[in-house]
Amino acid sequence: MLVIDIPENPNCSSVEMRVFHDLTPPRRVCHIRLEREPGQAAWCDVTGWSADGTPCPAFLKKVDDSGEGVAFLVYGGEAGLRCRVSGEDAPWRLDDASQWGEPFFLVSDLEDVT
Repeated sequence: MLVIDIPENPNCSSVEMRVFHDLTPPRRVCHIRLEREPGQAAWCDVTGWSADGTPCPAFLKKVDDSGEGVAFLVYGGEAGLRCRVSGEDAPWRLDDASQWGEPFFLVSDLEDVT
């Protein structure tokens, strides 16, 4: 069982306790395909984000989420995930307007994560 409980932080909005039932062990991930604008999917770099404001690994697990069914959960540190459009070489920073934070992602297609 994996519990996601993210307090309010500078990286992303808070998420009250969400419980997911593990179906596979975690594996590290670095990229996710996101549709930030309707009809325009793009590959993004993704990293976990620690409560101390530093990057940490991001992971993917196949999970059973009672509200969504079977899905792939992408999750990171105590402060969620940090994302940027792939190809940006700037360091991971909270004050970089081209980066953004998310608590986690539920993905239905494994081909959208590497």
